[in-house]
Amino acid sequence: MLIQELTKHVAEKIGAIAKPEVIFFTAELPKTRSGKIMRRLLRDIADGKALGDTTTLADPTVMEDLKQLYEEKYES
Repeated sequence: MLIQELTKHVAEKIGAIAKPEVIFFTAELPKTRSGKIMRRLLRDIADGKALGDTTTLADPTVMEDLKQLYEEKYES
């Protein structure tokens, strides 16, 4: 229900072209120690690439959790 509401909201506010195909809920995003979100690492997971440099992450376990969540959704 919430996923449908979020998708509808994006379509109304930004446009149908911006509707996300998939939405994942997670407790945390991969962030650097200064608080910046590491979008590159999120793209690596979505593209099925090997993860790049994760040494600057504040909490490296976040990437393991996100990768497992993604694999459960798409490799099952």
